[in-house]
Amino acid sequence: MNNNIGSKNQKAVPEAMQALEQFKYEVANDIGVKIPENGYWGNMTSKECGSVGGQMVKRMVEMAEQQLIDSQ
Repeated sequence: MNNNIGSKNQKAVPEAMQALEQFKYEVANDIGVKIPENGYWGNMTSKECGSVGGQMVKRMVEMAEQQLIDSQ
């Protein structure tokens, strides 16, 4: 069941949801963004959240590119 009623932000691979959540916290820690203790990110600035999301995308693209190189 989708907990984000009305949300179009669905995971391409729902089974990866837990790994993506862990990845988000790792990236936040790596770039020095204070991680909310209660897991609620709503009090964080757009800049903080955006920097985490941007770094996640950058690292995922790097991983995908590396997989393409390795598969040749």
